[in-house]
Amino acid sequence: MKSVPLKAFPRTLVQRGAVKKLRASGRVPATIYGGQTKPQNLEVVYDDITELLHHSVSENVLVDLSVENDPRAKRLALVQEIQHHPLSAKVLHVDFHEVAENEKVTIFVPVETIGEAVGVKTGGGSLTHVLLKLKVRALPKDLPEQIVVDVSALEIGKSIHLGEIAAPSGVDIIGDKHLTVVAVAAPRAEEEVAATAAAPAAGDVEMTKEKKEEGAEGAAPAAKGDAKAPAGDKKAEAKPEAKAEKKK
Repeated sequence: MKSVPLKAFPRTLVQRGAVKKLRASGRVPATIYGGQTKPQNLEVVYDDITELLHHSVSENVLVDLSVENDPRAKRLALVQEIQHHPLSAKVLHVDFHEVAENEKVTIFVPVETIGEAVGVKTGGGSLTHVLLKLKVRALPKDLPEQIVVDVSALEIGKSIHLGEIAAPSGVDIIGDKHLTVVAVAAPRAEEEVAATAAAPAAGDVEMTKEKKEEGAEGAAPAAKGDAKAPAGDKKAEAKPEAKAEKKK
């Protein structure tokens, strides 16, 4: 992975309100970890970091970080994590991990497929990405931005496992070699699709049952009302006799 230059500045604003003002001024708060020094709060220009990400295949970026007023001219670092706004996707915060040129590091890189699987092209199957990222270990200069997998020969019911993927030179792919990375699933039979569409949903069955129970409960009060009606008639008949006794 080729390193790209990036300018950073020491950051003293760490409170929530101050960080908001920092972002409003066109800067992005950042932190650098690792190396032989303590974590340091930094800030980078928003346009610089977004331009850098725009020209990268993934967010795995190796940078030559030059920090203003730092005695070291450059600090080699990996973009460890980027926080984005959930709605606007704007960059909110960046974590850098300082690395050494002669020490291997471990990162996760995305899987990119090329070619059209024969099982999809001629058999109507569907390509399934089981693993979206792979764990790799290498020197910073050898780290790949992504792992490319050719799926052209993949037939229906077949898959490519972790152990079948050729790692780039100087790179170790870490994990269980039997894990499936990509596969081609068979198309669903027309009868199966029709049966699924025709089957009533569980919610519909429950609603029907509830309606029947409501109807049964509604009938019970009516029966009670009928039983009370004669009692009401007896009271009505007793009233004239009570008035006659009062007159006497």
